[in-house]
Amino acid sequence: MIDAIIVAAGSGKRMNSDINKQFLKINNKAVIAWTIEKFYNNENIDNITLAIRKEDEEYIKNIISQYGFEKINLVYGGKERQDSIANCLDKIIHTDYVLIHDGARPFIDTETINRCIEETKVHKCTCVGVPSKDTIKIVDNFGNISATPDRKTLWCAQTPQAFHIDIIKRAYKHAKESGFLGTDDASLVENIGYKVKMVMGNYNNIKITTPEDLIPAEMIAKTIK
Repeated sequence: MIDAIIVAAGSGKRMNSDINKQFLKINNKAVIAWTIEKFYNNENIDNITLAIRKEDEEYIKNIISQYGFEKINLVYGGKERQDSIANCLDKIIHTDYVLIHDGARPFIDTETINRCIEETKVHKCTCVGVPSKDTIKIVDNFGNISATPDRKTLWCAQTPQAFHIDIIKRAYKHAKESGFLGTDDASLVENIGYKVKMVMGNYNNIKITTPEDLIPAEMIAKTIK
């Protein structure tokens, strides 16, 4: 079995909004509705668990009802993204693999989800991403460039990130016990010594984080049938 965790327990702080960014609308559809739809309609996904803020529960339930999504498991999130996912993992028992996806990435496509699943069955740990188009600079504490990594080795990590259930649960258990706070799920798995396979994603799989992101999001939405 394959489960998906969609993380929608964040706030709108960086959006300069009192509204959860997942509830902002793109082409008259809430961001989170776009996201859930991609996993809900994927025949390879058996169950979906949604991490939410308690205060957003009624709004989420209305969206689920409006779009006819069935059997979506709701779990209250925690202080950090990592805490929210840990809460979801605690509720997932009978599955083989789990895909973890940002609720604010509404343009994940079916092909990327399926490619991620197939690679995870082989490698056990995967991370969707795209090669960096920009030259990246490493800067020291004084704001001076200290190094320029080879761009060929640099990828921009996205989601979903997928893992065998035993590995990701072990990684989260170790992170909790050691106090390790990672920037994504792959970093927790790397922290306990596992290799994570990078899977080619899609440049349209952007994360809605700041008001500026809504402009390209509207353009991308218009190209999706």
